[in-house]
Amino acid sequence: MKKTIFVFSALIVSLLVLFKISTYSYTSGNSRIELVISGIAILFFGIGWYINRRSASKKNIEPEVINLDKLDDLGISKREYEVLVQIAKGLSNKEIGDTLHLSESTVKTHVSNLLVKLDAKRRTQALQRAKELNIIAI
Repeated sequence: MKKTIFVFSALIVSLLVLFKISTYSYTSGNSRIELVISGIAILFFGIGWYINRRSASKKNIEPEVINLDKLDDLGISKREYEVLVQIAKGLSNKEIGDTLHLSESTVKTHVSNLLVKLDAKRRTQALQRAKELNIIAI
């Protein structure tokens, strides 16, 4: 994080210097300054290219393996698991119903069953418990 802040701070300072040089160039009528400005523009292009390549080459974090055996042990059905995944996305009961083509009362029933099976009082506790049991990747 500190490195990112330093890089962007350096870029901002470089931009300020570029603006000052261009102001000087304009007032003095010196055309050689345009070469300096071109060099700085090329430098910015290179830095941007480097940052892009570096961020593109970062390895993707491998997704966590879902513990399907634990789902069976808890007695969570396939449909309840689908509802749990939608809860993890932050959807409301109505939105879950629209997504999974269920009525809102059916979604409420599935959520209630999940809360009992995961021994949770709230949806957030259910998600936390599911994460601990490796049955959902958040």
